[in-house]
Amino acid sequence: MTMLECLQINIRDANRGDIPALLLMIKALARHHGDDADVSAQSLTRDAFEDPPWIYIVVAEFEERIIGYAALCPLMQLQSSSRGIDMHHLFIEEEHRGRGVGKQLIDGAISKARDLNCSYMMVGTSRRNTAAQAVYLSYGFKKRPQSGAKFRIDI
Repeated sequence: MTMLECLQINIRDANRGDIPALLLMIKALARHHGDDADVSAQSLTRDAFEDPPWIYIVVAEFEERIIGYAALCPLMQLQSSSRGIDMHHLFIEEEHRGRGVGKQLIDGAISKARDLNCSYMMVGTSRRNTAAQAVYLSYGFKKRPQSGAKFRIDI
C-alpha cells in the first residue's frame, strides 16, 4: 500500500469551485486522445451545475487538490425501464496514476449511479487501451460486443 492510499483520497461530487481544475484535466485528456477541447468554464457550468444537470462529475481530492475526475452521462433502456450511466471520462493526473485513485473514482461513480437509481454502468475504451480494459474486466465489467453501426448528424 502506498502513502497516497494510506492518506485516503476524498471522493465527492464536483462543485463550481472545481471548474478551473476540471478544465485543465478535461483539456489534458482531450490532448491525450488527439482531440480538440472547446470546453469552457461557461459550458462546464451549464452542463454540470445547472438544474437539471446534463452530466454528473465526481472528483478525487488529495490534500485539498483535485487529482482526478469521472464524468457520467445518463443512459436509458426505455423498453425495460432501466436507468444507466456512461462513464464518459475517467482521468487521473499522471503523478497519481497506479496508486488506486482510479478504482476509488470508479467506486465513487458507481455510488453516484446508485444515488441516481441506475441499474447499470457502461464504459468504453479504445481498442488499443488494453490496460484500461484489463482494469474494467478485473473490476467486474463485462465486455460487450458492438451491436451495430452508430450514426451522427450535426444539428
